[in-house]
Amino acid sequence: MQYVITLVLVCLVVAVIWRYGVRRATVFEFERGLKYVRGIFQAILPPGQHWYLPVFTTVRKVDIRPRVASITGQEVLSADGVTLKVSLAANYEIENPDVAINKTQDFQEALHLELQLALRQIVGAADIDTLLATRDDMSRKLAELSEAKARLLGLRLISAGLKDIMFPGQLKEIFAQVVSARKEGLAALEKARGETAALRNLANAAKIIESNPGLMQLRMLQTVGSSSGNTLVFGLPPQTTAIPLKSGTAPSKEITPQAPEES
Repeated sequence: MQYVITLVLVCLVVAVIWRYGVRRATVFEFERGLKYVRGIFQAILPPGQHWYLPVFTTVRKVDIRPRVASITGQEVLSADGVTLKVSLAANYEIENPDVAINKTQDFQEALHLELQLALRQIVGAADIDTLLATRDDMSRKLAELSEAKARLLGLRLISAGLKDIMFPGQLKEIFAQVVSARKEGLAALEKARGETAALRNLANAAKIIESNPGLMQLRMLQTVGSSSGNTLVFGLPPQTTAIPLKSGTAPSKEITPQAPEES
């Protein structure tokens, strides 16, 4: 009888502890759980349901989905002494929750600082023309410099790149003038090419007419035939060969124009 009473008491104690003392932590697929026993980190909990005693154990859930770090209006001095405002964006995710949470006070602020330092290092080593010409290379260098530092923070850098490069007001006007002058030069070059081609065609036509004088008369007749009521006045050369207009006419002969009689 005494054994039965002891067993009942033990069952009651276990039921009370289970009812009011045991807790369940649900870790979703996009999360990881950090398990602490008496304040000491023990393990990283995978997705699922985990039971623990809240008297001794604490579970902290961490979202590991990709995040965006954006830095806008960062003033950076280029290699040629011009102050630029540069904006960048980076995508990252928590790779090691233990390092990101337990070894770093604020991993987001630490990543922002590392990105700023890498940005200053890249922009400070290049002039403005190089920045504009190799913008994609600058973004790749930024990602390479920041990737190793991000892993030390327990993060994985997915991508990083320059978003905007803003110049001072006077420099904007200068670049606008350079672009305008470049476009005007291209337009002048195209115009000169067109004029050269036209002159070349005229020179070729003059050579053909010089070797075949009858082509000039044919061109005149073609022009007269295609005209509609317009009056054309043209002079004939001193010796012009008559062109038959109908089949079966007399062969062509030279026509010598006469000077008008004086009244």
